[in-house]
Amino acid sequence: MNLPESPDLEIINYQLPDERIAKHPLANRADSKLLTYQAGTISDNHFRSIGKFLNQKTTLCFNNTKVIPARLYFTKDTGAQIEIFLLKPLAPSTVMSTVMEERESVIWECMVGNFKRWKDGQILSTRLTAQDTELTLKATVLDREEKQIRFEWDNPSYSFAEIVEMAGEVPLPPYLNRNPEPEDKPRYQTVYSEEEGAVAAPTAGLHFTEEILDALKSKGITESFLTLHVSAGTFQPIKVTDAREHPMHSEQIEVTKETIEQIIAAEEVIAVGTTSMRSLESLYWFGVRLNNGNENFNIEKLEIYNKSDRLPDRKTAFTKIAAWMTQNRLDRINGTTEIFIMPGYEFKVCDGLITNFHQPGSTLLLLIAAFIGKDWKQVYQHALDNNYRFLSYGDSSILLPTRKR
Repeated sequence: MNLPESPDLEIINYQLPDERIAKHPLANRADSKLLTYQAGTISDNHFRSIGKFLNQKTTLCFNNTKVIPARLYFTKDTGAQIEIFLLKPLAPSTVMSTVMEERESVIWECMVGNFKRWKDGQILSTRLTAQDTELTLKATVLDREEKQIRFEWDNPSYSFAEIVEMAGEVPLPPYLNRNPEPEDKPRYQTVYSEEEGAVAAPTAGLHFTEEILDALKSKGITESFLTLHVSAGTFQPIKVTDAREHPMHSEQIEVTKETIEQIIAAEEVIAVGTTSMRSLESLYWFGVRLNNGNENFNIEKLEIYNKSDRLPDRKTAFTKIAAWMTQNRLDRINGTTEIFIMPGYEFKVCDGLITNFHQPGSTLLLLIAAFIGKDWKQVYQHALDNNYRFLSYGDSSILLPTRKR
């Protein structure tokens, strides 16, 4: 494996004034601005015109994960409030879709606020109301060091997905620095969200409306969907001097055979969001693994810097996945990825990217720098100079580094 040199992290730092962070969504999703970058040329548009930059040979890949109300609150008898933030499921399965359908008890790794005031063995509980039914949700510390919490409830008519919908709060990004409001519940969710399990939204998709999606379909653009359950690690800044030592978070991917076949047939693949891009590039490396006789779909963060001359192209790698799924009679597959894309990575699948504007010093900005090179500075400075709104509820961009105008 040929590891990349650690980039100078100063290359992903820029000054982001607090007033440029979009603290609330626009009234209409499609009213956001759209910065277009095509082979070095930048122009300004509105997101509702996204179809002008896509053609019939384009396959758009969306992440259809659904944000769950992952922030739960329990109050002790003393009045002390304990905040529990769901991170990832541990039992009875680590597969998100399985755990969300559980109807008795689950175990999660969590972040816990005010943890010192929650004693081992102490059961916290809260009463919930579902239609005309009342039930009790209980939480117990199983492992303090590993932050493992067991949740159980007394009515098996309700799945854990339904429980958190009743008990939880929208997990807004920390940089918004405000409490959730009623508008956040529908707006911090894409209109095509389907698979419950994310604790942060795939925000590039927040700009799409049903009308825009219908218009793209009528133009003949192919829509493909995969699932990457976005974790809280997406907000973790790089705090080390050597970027390669940054502890990348692991996230779950689920993809159908139909999507794999769509990528095989695609002439041009544009990822909607960094989560879709990370998923697609991870799938390529799963195809490489299969080609080498390794069926383990757990992509490690730096294995992607294998620069062997024998690496397959996109179609070959995805064809290998499709053949393996056929052989094993699988309609969908689940895996995990810690993929860490930074300058030095050679993209294998994605020709373009639709994305928002990211935090300084973040892994997502490293990904942008890897995709369009040093031009990312020009793109971000243009956005700052032209009153673009930044971060999750901010404006959008479409990056097409190799496509000519």
